[in-house]
Amino acid sequence: MDKQLSRRRFLAGSLLTTAAASITALPAFGQANSPNEKLGVMVMGCGGRGGDHIKAMLADPRTVVLYVCDPDTKRAAAWGEKIKAQQGIDPKVIIDMREALSDKNLDVVTCASVNHWHTLCGIWALQAGKHVFLEKPISSSIHEGKAITAAAKKYGKICQVGTQRRSFTAHIEAVDFVKKGGIGDVKLARGICYKRRKSIGPLGKYPLPPTVDYDFWCGPRPNDPPTRPTFHYDWHWQREYGNGEIGNNGPHFCDLARWYLGLERFPDQVYAYGGRIGYDIERKDPDYVDAGNTPNTHVSVFGFGDKTVVMECRGLESPKLNGVDFGTIIYGSEGFLTATDKTCIVFDNNGNETKRFTGGGDNFKEFVDSVENNDPVSVKADARCGALSAAMCHLGNIAYYVGESDKQPAAEIEKRIPESHQVVFQNTMAHLEKNGIDTKKSLLSLGPVLKLNPEKEEFVGNDAANSMFSRGYRDGFVVPDPDKV
Repeated sequence: MDKQLSRRRFLAGSLLTTAAASITALPAFGQANSPNEKLGVMVMGCGGRGGDHIKAMLADPRTVVLYVCDPDTKRAAAWGEKIKAQQGIDPKVIIDMREALSDKNLDVVTCASVNHWHTLCGIWALQAGKHVFLEKPISSSIHEGKAITAAAKKYGKICQVGTQRRSFTAHIEAVDFVKKGGIGDVKLARGICYKRRKSIGPLGKYPLPPTVDYDFWCGPRPNDPPTRPTFHYDWHWQREYGNGEIGNNGPHFCDLARWYLGLERFPDQVYAYGGRIGYDIERKDPDYVDAGNTPNTHVSVFGFGDKTVVMECRGLESPKLNGVDFGTIIYGSEGFLTATDKTCIVFDNNGNETKRFTGGGDNFKEFVDSVENNDPVSVKADARCGALSAAMCHLGNIAYYVGESDKQPAAEIEKRIPESHQVVFQNTMAHLEKNGIDTKKSLLSLGPVLKLNPEKEEFVGNDAANSMFSRGYRDGFVVPDPDKV
């Protein structure tokens, strides 16, 4: 345990002084008759995943939740009551995380807020000497991935990203199996996210929830009035705030692809195609305009020399591919492997199962282990790891957006798809047709093949694409350049 942690003492209720109370604004610690020191935690973001963070911190006897932070005061207060009932200590409910960063009893900040807050939360916490656990994507842009990586390196604190499959025994054993030649020579991985996403409602002007501090919720992003009917979660499908499905679940599956194929760098090239289509059919209104503006059909192809990663996102009804609708498929010369949540199955080239790996893990526990030991090296998914996996998703979005102005019928797009990638394209078109979409008339986007310099981590000869590496920031919420963190 580092020096900062060893200085903390939890005082019994009868010994709690007025001075100590004024510093922490919390009741006495150590009321469970335990002399052990505990790590003080703040959880930022009290939605569904934030609840998982809170439950994990409450379940670990080494941690105590001192703060809950959310711009929706109703959600934060509700969790505050639950935390008090379970741990016997009333956490402080706050909107602005900076209120807590000077508290010497605070050691850990975990963040499960909206995507555009992840990096800034992490940088502020690291600058204040706190350890951080950041949900995926660790960044909402490539610029942010570089910034958080630099901050983690500079301040030497634990910085872990929530790609929890890195901790699952099924994947640890399966990766070892693949790297030892278990399915032969491996050159291709396909990330699969076939998850039905219905329309988020018509584009319009909508009132804010009365309990939300909207200016702080927006943080780095524009504080324009909401144009979606459901305030929470549906921000994912508006590019001003979210990163679409590829940025929502794609980091998990791109991370698995990188891990299994041993890819620790930016790709050499990327292109993407797709569109936000089918909601006029769903709503039975040819003039319907959905409030979302990220693609619900999105295929991104990444070239890494002789290796290829394909990331497929489908928001319309779709059958599974080789039994997978939420995972990654690794293809080798002697078979293939399906990598899902806590199960990895090996098949031969005839589709017969030959081996199976199962088992989960606890990345929250591993994070606390690393904090307790003050050992950044022990983190299985550190800032750089999270930034690389998120970068693939950002590159896939950029490749799509660069080509968005050039929409064409599928028949025209097909002519521009490389022969070796036709199978994925044809399967995507068949999928759309099964959902009632006329691919001969419906317009899709296909961007150009974008070349990258993996060492400089930038596009070559495309200023428009490079301009999308950063998203711009409002005053007071600027994510600094990597050399200024």
